[in-house]
Amino acid sequence: MNLVLALFIVVAAMAVAIAAMLLVRRHAPDGSFFHDGDRAAGVFGVLATGFAVLLGFVVFLAFTSYDSTRAGAESEARIVAQEVETAQLMPPAVTNDLVAGLVCYARSVVGVQWDLLESGALGDDLNPWGLQLFQTLQRADPQTPTEQAAYSKWLDQRSDREAARQDRIHGASGVIPSPLWVVLFFTSALIFAYMLFFADSGERAVVQAMLMGTVAAVVVSTLLLLQFLNTPFHTGIGGLKPVAMERALKIMDQELTPAQRQMKLPCDARGVAL
Repeated sequence: MNLVLALFIVVAAMAVAIAAMLLVRRHAPDGSFFHDGDRAAGVFGVLATGFAVLLGFVVFLAFTSYDSTRAGAESEARIVAQEVETAQLMPPAVTNDLVAGLVCYARSVVGVQWDLLESGALGDDLNPWGLQLFQTLQRADPQTPTEQAAYSKWLDQRSDREAARQDRIHGASGVIPSPLWVVLFFTSALIFAYMLFFADSGERAVVQAMLMGTVAAVVVSTLLLLQFLNTPFHTGIGGLKPVAMERALKIMDQELTPAQRQMKLPCDARGVAL
């Protein structure tokens, strides 16, 4: 989320709400449109409480998805770094190919794959290097007990890596269903309209502006927070970045043998196949 844009939206919403309140205040009777202020406040309390309860559940849902996505990215990076160690114990015929595929996989996550997540264009596409790693694994013929143990461990790590990747990309398309957004915006509009009935020509304009402005600011900023949590991959403040996989790439480089550091990789720095 762009912080400047978010501040502009909040300020604009406050300005519109305050302008509407002051406009209605010109024609409002002294003491507001309500003859019984306590009854009106009670109804508003029910309306606001219902909105707050619904909002709390939705925020919890969105934050859970956001945290799961972050944790998935960290788990995936950790497993990829561990697979490099496992690859060193695999049959020599596939060791270098597996290591090269893992490096390209990590580069792809940091580069091309992350760009697709931020643009919302990843969809159900697989990481092509994950498929290539599986094809390389099919050529492995473990003979020694160490190679057989490494082969079995690799299969477990592959399953864990795919599960972590699914957690990472799960929240890319948003988890809040459209009906919830409709209800939230409809309830927000009801609160705004109800607040206009508290317009009071006998009250000072600054007090009326504060009354409406604070409510509008809280509602709009909370909706913006929901949008932020619902779309964790973006370039603005708080957006998830491939920090964990970048760190894993540095760890992987330290785990490679001198010969492996010199071998030619089948991808560029962004994980695009050459």
